[in-house]
Amino acid sequence: MLIYVIRHGQTDWNAEGRLQGQRDIPINAIGRGQATSNGEALGALLGPAEGFDFVASPLGRTRETMERVRAAMGLPPEEYRTEDRLKELSFGDWEGYTTAEIKKVEPERLRERSKNKWSFIPPGAEAESYEILSWRIGAWLSSVKEPTVAVSHGGVVRSLFRIVGNVDEEEASTMPIHQDRIVRIDTEAGTIGWI
Repeated sequence: MLIYVIRHGQTDWNAEGRLQGQRDIPINAIGRGQATSNGEALGALLGPAEGFDFVASPLGRTRETMERVRAAMGLPPEEYRTEDRLKELSFGDWEGYTTAEIKKVEPERLRERSKNKWSFIPPGAEAESYEILSWRIGAWLSSVKEPTVAVSHGGVVRSLFRIVGNVDEEEASTMPIHQDRIVRIDTEAGTIGWI
C-alpha cells in the first residue's frame, strides 16, 4: 500500500522556532507556496490519483495545505476527510514558546528533554511525548486500507520514520522534517523516504 505524507506548509511560528503542537496557527505565504509546489509534484507523480484516499489533520494549517495540494493536482480542493489521530503532538504548557524562552524559565526541564527527547513529556495536562504520539500514529497506520495522501505535522512524520523505517529514537526526534518535500511509504515493502 502506498501512502504519501506531506507536512503542512510553513507558519510564522515555524519560522520563529515556536512550539506549535495543537495550536491552530495558519500557514504563511511561504507555506502556501510549499503546499502548491508539493501538489504540483504529487500531481506529476500520481496524475488524477484515482483510488487514493485524501486525509488531513483537522487543524487549519493542514487543511489549507491539503486544499492547496489538491487544487494544484487539478482536484476539487474540499474533497478530502479529516482524521483526529493525525494531529500534532501536544507540547502542553510549552506551546507558543521558543526553546530560548523556555530555557529562561525551565532550564532543568529543557535539559531533561535534551537527554531523551523521544520520551520526554512537557508540562501540562494534555502534553504528549513522541512515544505517545507514535502509538496514535501506529493505530492510524494500521487502519489505512487504500492508497492514501495525508497532510499532517512534523511530529507525525517523525513517528512514521520510527514506526515504518525503524529509525532510532534519537534520530527520529531530531532529524529535519521538510515542508517542501513529500514522504513516500510503501507498507508492503516496509520502506519510507523523502521524494
